Amino acid sequence: MAMKDFKFPIFKTKKTPYWKFILEDPIERQKYFRYKAGSEIKKIQKYLKSKTFVAFLMGKKNSGKGTYSKMFMEAVGSDNIAHIAAGDIVRKAHKDLENPKKRKEITTFLGKRYRGFMPIEKAIDVILGRDLISLLPTEIILALIEREIDNLKGKAVFIDGFPRNLDQISYSLYFRALMGYRDDPDFFVFIDVPDSIIDERIKSRVVCPICHTPRSLKLLRTKEVGYDAKKEEFYLKCDNPSCRSARMVAKASDALGMAPLKERIALDEEVSRTLFGLQGVPKVFIRNAVPVKEAKKAVDDYELTPAYRYELDKSGGVRIIQEPWVVEDKDGNPVHSLLPAAVAVSLIRQVVKVLDL
Repeated sequence: MAMKDFKFPIFKTKKTPYWKFILEDPIERQKYFRYKAGSEIKKIQKYLKSKTFVAFLMGKKNSGKGTYSKMFMEAVGSDNIAHIAAGDIVRKAHKDLENPKKRKEITTFLGKRYRGFMPIEKAIDVILGRDLISLLPTEIILALIEREIDNLKGKAVFIDGFPRNLDQISYSLYFRALMGYRDDPDFFVFIDVPDSIIDERIKSRVVCPICHTPRSLKLLRTKEVGYDAKKEEFYLKCDNPSCRSARMVAKASDALGMAPLKERIALDEEVSRTLFGLQGVPKVFIRNAVPVKEAKKAVDDYELTPAYRYELDKSGGVRIIQEPWVVEDKDGNPVHSLLPAAVAVSLIRQVVKVLDL
């Protein structure tokens, strides 16, 4: 079956008796995970004491790859598992190369592990931005990921952002052996998120100018909301005490939503379609959205992403109105977006099956 004809299954997280948890609160979230997937979490924790796995996160940009894997780690524990983002590793290498001692360490490591046609010094120039014409070879990216994995000392890993294009797929097929994880399983995690959700996430995104924490005026508010009378607009105040309620701001480019990412997202989808047909590697399917008509049977009300709008009350204060968020999927059907913790429960339970625990 081709991926375009495949329907991601609806994973039920609803459980009786009904217990409500505040999923924005870390302590409440731990209680939620224990209630919804306690036995599965224990199985994974036991497994990770002596074994590892390699999980490739496949999804469009801004589909939540990093969020869901980190939520998985929050539930299971991060002592024996890590999240690796290829883009972050290259940026980290850029920073390390500016330190003479670390530059020598990276150059030595690449001299031992890198096999490719571009000279190492030229590759370093590309990483540092001194060479703006050449592209960084996949072989260099692979070596930098191996360097990061070496520092993890045998942890299981979620790999985010690799393979990023069709040329890198062949490398990913042998990644387990390259890492030295020859006897432990690898699997793909495919993430399905409607474009309408990604688009709205970007358009409503705001960031603290001091601590750079991201939030969403519509979908992930802070505790305090302010109102600018001159601009006639509401805004969020950063929750970080050290930021002293700094006004969170949006990037001008975010107003365009997904438009600037059109080519990148099309490539992400092509890579996912190709890997969907790969035989011999287990696959996990998680989805961010659930049809409105099936939501009550599949999930609890507090697992749905709320949407916020604001009004001024008679005294001039800000009145916060919370409502269920409804968007349309690619077929035009109304769907609810799920909060990350609910998606993580789906991931946890399916990983148990993939690992045959």
